[in-house]
Amino acid sequence: MWGKLLGAGFGFLFGKWLGAILGLYLGHLFDRGLKQDFNKAGGFQGFFDNSSVSEKQALFSYTCFAVMGHIAKSNGRVNEQHISAASRFMDEMGLTGDARRDAQNAFRSGKEADFPFKSVLKDFRDRFSGRYDLIQLFLEIQIQMAFSDGELSNKERELLKQVSKLIGINSAHFTFILKRYIAEFEFHRYQHTKQNQQQSHRSSSNTAQTSELSRTKALQVLGLDDSADQKAIKKAYRKLMAQHHPDKLVSQGLPPEMMQLAKQKSQDIQSAYEYLKRK
Repeated sequence: MWGKLLGAGFGFLFGKWLGAILGLYLGHLFDRGLKQDFNKAGGFQGFFDNSSVSEKQALFSYTCFAVMGHIAKSNGRVNEQHISAASRFMDEMGLTGDARRDAQNAFRSGKEADFPFKSVLKDFRDRFSGRYDLIQLFLEIQIQMAFSDGELSNKERELLKQVSKLIGINSAHFTFILKRYIAEFEFHRYQHTKQNQQQSHRSSSNTAQTSELSRTKALQVLGLDDSADQKAIKKAYRKLMAQHHPDKLVSQGLPPEMMQLAKQKSQDIQSAYEYLKRK
């Protein structure tokens, strides 16, 4: 669609109505070629056939699952945790039938030795230029995939750095996002440990230590350190909630099926904030 519109617009500028007609035709060829490129890549035929899904949303979905597959294969083989993590994403999105097969095909295409990793991410960056919150969510999803087995290998870390650079996120902010996600993972674990300690009536000193660790991790989920006061906590919370607001992300090109992922991120931020308010 965008190829037709842009082609017609530029054609009119340079050749009036005759130019607009020629530009419309060339734009049609561009749109058809883009769609075929996705299909060849094992991409999102089902998404393109659905008139309610834009090309940007199809591009986001394809790139997301293809890069997941590429990261999963970075250690030489895809383990069961990575496959399970990809399946959970598909479950959360409610993907079934052709749409789920498209996602699985994209994941498999990312595992191939000839997967055009750099060019795919360059196209992603070009198409989502200026949509910084959406680009950040994309990186967070890839970090979650890499960390699905509870650890991050050196190869996975280096590949995530490359992803970050290729989509326009600098190394300092990549480190910040990665630290936040690891804190989020550990915060959940500490909360679970605390509940177990309370149920088994462990010593108060151990419970206090776990509680302090939880506070530190809750602060890190918000991107803060132990010196943060309530004013800084509230400011960081509001900023992160704005960045992860599902409706805003959908308006920027997030597929509606992925809204649940954005909602989960918002809930994690909310959980950390509510925990800190009680301390």
